[in-house]
Amino acid sequence: MIVRSLAAMLALTLPALASASPAAQCAGRWTASWASSQKDADHADTNIAAKLRDATLRQTVRLSRGGDSVRIRLSNLVGTAPLTIDSVHVALAEASGSPSIRAGSDQVVTFGGRRQVSIPAGAEYRSDPITLAAPDRATLSISLHLPEAPSAVTSHPGSRTGSFIVSGNHAGDTTVSGERVEHWYFASGVDVAGCGSAIVALGDSITDGRGATTDRDDRWTNVLAARLPAGSGLSLVNHGIGGNRVLRDGLGPNALARLDRDVLAQPGVRYLIVLEGVNDLGVLTRDHPVTTAEHEALVADLEQGYRQIVNRAHDHGVKVIGATILPYGGSAYYHPGAAGEADRVAVNDWIRRSGVFDTVVDFDAVMRDPAHPERLAPAFDSGDGLHPSPAGYARMGQAVPIAAFR
Repeated sequence: MIVRSLAAMLALTLPALASASPAAQCAGRWTASWASSQKDADHADTNIAAKLRDATLRQTVRLSRGGDSVRIRLSNLVGTAPLTIDSVHVALAEASGSPSIRAGSDQVVTFGGRRQVSIPAGAEYRSDPITLAAPDRATLSISLHLPEAPSAVTSHPGSRTGSFIVSGNHAGDTTVSGERVEHWYFASGVDVAGCGSAIVALGDSITDGRGATTDRDDRWTNVLAARLPAGSGLSLVNHGIGGNRVLRDGLGPNALARLDRDVLAQPGVRYLIVLEGVNDLGVLTRDHPVTTAEHEALVADLEQGYRQIVNRAHDHGVKVIGATILPYGGSAYYHPGAAGEADRVAVNDWIRRSGVFDTVVDFDAVMRDPAHPERLAPAFDSGDGLHPSPAGYARMGQAVPIAAFR
């Protein structure tokens, strides 16, 4: 009798599940469409906490994938006390870095139905769903009013995009005017509703976009995002931090330390591109030569670090694409010698041949100067021998095979 009852229930349930629409199956799911890695404010960003007392922040962010409903994430990662924000608005921006929003697109953002939010120290909060029709690669304007100065300022210094600080509450204004800064503050992510697969790019300043054009969204990740097929459900978020290393802290925590927050906790993450290691190699000999044993130890430690990243990502069902380290032989900052170049070659050979990564993107091969393979090709060099130019970033974005995400 019990068997017959279970069979009857299955007979009724299975057709219903099979006939459920994709929209119904994806209800309540979210996928990251834009994100930035959070850290403390840049040392050059002096007196920023005081500037934010009774002030509005207007910031623009470029989505990779659009949707009919979005939510924003705000972070108080480095705060030592709750962060109070009493007005949050989201709208379609006129352009990246613009102080103006498109008429009729402004939406009030709530958290649990309340307009004011108090985010505990070290925490990240997600907003209620916001009905906003945002096309793929739309630019959103996020405006926050802080009634009091924050205890500490959670920031992403490498925005490559203009933001505005305005005295008073102007979060709902069509246009603002105030101090323009090239930083993001407190904004850690934007998610779109529905099923999808997020690609996370984990990296250093080359992923963060040093050498890209301010307000032009021409990092290699932007170029790749524009190539993702419409309707594929794929999105891409950039988690690069300038100066980042695999094994040691730099301008922000090391890649292994931030893997959980910046990669594995991203909604809908299914793919990870790892472009890290040039700062580990460069810092080793930046100030003085080191022994052969120290060179060998760093190469071995980097390989171990990559293995740890891949193993932890695989535990969460995330496919990992390893990227070879770009040439930096022309860098006056790191001034690498023959031993440093040998380390880079050894690490890249390991990335290509070890089989640890699910697939490999060979940025080294497409970016190097054929006549001087230890250097970036002149057409792709921003001028410092380390960071690509916009043309170089375009080359990188075109080099990533879309088939890696199918």
